[in-house]
Amino acid sequence: MTVRYVLDGNQVRTLEDFWRVAGGSIGCGGYFGRNLDAFADCLRGGFGTPDDGDFMIEWRDHEASRQHLGYHETARQLEMWLARCHPTNKDRMAARLAEARAGCGPTAFDWLVEIIEEELPGGLRLR
Repeated sequence: MTVRYVLDGNQVRTLEDFWRVAGGSIGCGGYFGRNLDAFADCLRGGFGTPDDGDFMIEWRDHEASRQHLGYHETARQLEMWLARCHPTNKDRMAARLAEARAGCGPTAFDWLVEIIEEELPGGLRLR
């Protein structure tokens, strides 16, 4: 039987909020590293989620999350990443930040959806 994890999109205003909401809902013990790579690892199963990957995510009120995790939040996240990234990545990160500030490119919401769709093909329900 497929396990269903529900995310309340009204509680997601920042990426940090998403980590809290997802950690509280998805069976990762409430914490899974609070970054995109750790989230992808959690979705592969076995980190509190079913080992066989037989689960899905229902993201309720996802439009509220999409709005809050738009370009403003994306730029805020990229600013933090730029401040601590390896010097060889500074130019690439600065270009991504400039793109987000211009309202172009993928948003933080897009990053999350892409990871979910990649790790759980067909396992995301946006409501």
